[in-house]
Parts: sequence; structure tokens; C-alpha cells
Amino acid sequence: MSVVVAPSPILAVSGAVAGAPGSPDAAVAWHYGDPLGEQRAAVTRAAVIDRSHRFVLRITGAERLTWLHTISSQHIAALSDGQSAENLDLDLNGRVLNHFVLTDLDCTVWIDTEGDRGPALLDFLKKMVFWADAKPTESDHAVLSLLGPQAAEVIAAIGVSSLPGTYEAVALPGGGFLRRMPWPTTDSFDLLIPRAQLADWWTRLTEAGAEPAGMWTFEALRVAAVRPRIGLDTDDRTIPHEARWIGGVAEYGAVHLDKGCYRGQETVARVHNLGKPPRQLVLLHLDGSADERPSTGDDITAGGRAIGRLGTVIDHYELGPIALALIKRTVPVDTALTAGSAAAAIDPDSVPADDAPQAGRLAVDRLRGR
Repeated sequence: MSVVVAPSPILAVSGAVAGAPGSPDAAVAWHYGDPLGEQRAAVTRAAVIDRSHRFVLRITGAERLTWLHTISSQHIAALSDGQSAENLDLDLNGRVLNHFVLTDLDCTVWIDTEGDRGPALLDFLKKMVFWADAKPTESDHAVLSLLGPQAAEVIAAIGVSSLPGTYEAVALPGGGFLRRMPWPTTDSFDLLIPRAQLADWWTRLTEAGAEPAGMWTFEALRVAAVRPRIGLDTDDRTIPHEARWIGGVAEYGAVHLDKGCYRGQETVARVHNLGKPPRQLVLLHLDGSADERPSTGDDITAGGRAIGRLGTVIDHYELGPIALALIKRTVPVDTALTAGSAAAAIDPDSVPADDAPQAGRLAVDRLRGR
């Protein structure tokens, strides 16, 4: 299903350059004239980013948490008021269909996800209600992200007296809420606000000291933090282990390994206990002098043999051209790679540790007397 997201009113801000037509970010500003400077502002000062193209829905009803717990990957049945989490919707084979962030606040679960995937996710949730006291509906709210070490000063200036902890949220004056996230930087906050107040909130934040930054900034910092974006850094075969989504709320993950049955759980448990994921998400450094920049979805090759898929490709203000990639887990970290027509190298610090003993294997060895 093709979903068209309406252009954001923030595109009327002076200097705003929209995302490329047909891209996931076409409806919002990609930058405001100084993309690398905007990234620097988000890391050293405070920057506000329009992410109003995300789809927001809400779930009301007394059983909203226990019901959603049974059909998604995260442990949220006992989520406290004002607490947030990342979550996944998986298919029967454990492949990722949707990634979303949720917050339970004032007897409502708020969910935001990719704009083009939101309607399908909402449709799925509606079909899964049956007799539960849970009501999913679309919400006319929008997302702004505030990044940077001076974000706390901006937040104080808009009337919020105390900062929420990571994956926690507090109500905003006039409606909506402020949520703290652990990425793409260590000082990351999302504001979910009524869409009708989007322009007003943008003005309030910028007047309080936040500098305008585009999605280029958010994406560059996300890639540097090795955080995947569904549909760009994943494909229709991706399982959670490949994309670093394993772990409960405390581990900044989206899949809890100690919870009851949900769709796709068999694959999650089998790979965790007995196997290894076929691919892993890594950060690549790209040769910026190549005649042609590689694109999302291009093959990654080693010695002429395809060993992976290229995800988000972006220019970072310090690291230069970088990308996320799903590559075969067995590829050595020092392997010379080609992404599209550009030389590429794996960032060794981005390769996840792969030497932890697996519970299932240990149990089998005990049974066999090893």
C-alpha cells in the first residue's frame, strides 16, 4: 500500500530544503542550508528537527497494555505511567514488519512509527482487538525531536520543570508530552504535540535557543550510533537479532527475551538459544572520492561475491560518508568491501561481540555430559 504523507508546514521556514521526492523524508526539511553545521549544533548545542511525517496512533482502554503485550515483542504488560519502550511487530517467521516507539501516559498508549507504515500497523492492531478492552485509533499528533547538550536549557525555557529519564515521559503544558530517548545522541528528546500546534511549538523551541536542523542531521547521527531504520536498513528477511533490536527496555532494545507467546517468538527464541543470525548490522566508512555514490539497497561485495546489503548512506560532519549495512556475520572485520562502485571498510567498533555462550547450547552440552 502506497501512503502519501502531507508536506509539513515547517517547510515554509526560511532556508528549508525538502527531502528528495520519493524518499521517506520528502514531507519534511532535509536541511536548512548548512547540513554539516546543523549536525554540529545537535552535538554541541541544541537543535530541533521536524519529524512530523511520523505516523502517530493511540490506544485507549483498560486492557491496552496487556493486550498489546500479547501481540508484540516487548514486555509492556506492567509498563508504568510515563514510561516508554521500543517495540516490534513480527510476522509468523520472526521477520520484522514494523518498529515503533510507545509511551503510556494518562491511560493512553501513544505509538509513533514510520509515516508510510503507520496506516498498515493501525489496521493490523484494529483487527487483533477481538474482545479486549483496547481501542486503537489514529491521532492527529506530530513529532519534533530536540537534540544536544543544551536541550535541557531549552526545555526549561518552555515551562517543563524536570527532565524525564531515559524512556520516560512527562506532560507538556497545553497538551502532548516530552519523551527522552537514548539515541541518536545522549541528549535526545521527542515532543509529541497536537499537529495544529506544530508551527507554534517550532517557534517556541527556536526562540528558546534550539537551532533548526533537518532530517539529514537526525539520520547522520542515527547512522553513526548504529541504530537501524526499518525499510532503509532492513529488508523483508530481517530478523530482530540482525538489527540489534534484542533486549528489553533496560537494554534499549525492542525484543524482550523473557515474556509469553507472541507472533514470531519461535524464531526469536531459536536463534537466541541455539543459533546465530545470518547477518549483522555494521557501520561502513565509504570512499568519498568514488565517481558515483552508492545507494540504499545496493549489493555489498567482497572479492566480487555479494555478502550483504547497503542501508542508509549519509555524510557525517566528522566521519565523512558513512552507511549502515547488513552483512554476513562470518565476514572478517578487515575484509576489503565494495558498496555499489565505492570502496568500503567496516568500522571495527561497530561489530557486535559474538562470543557469548548460548543458553540452549549450554543446556544441550550439559545433557550430553560435556
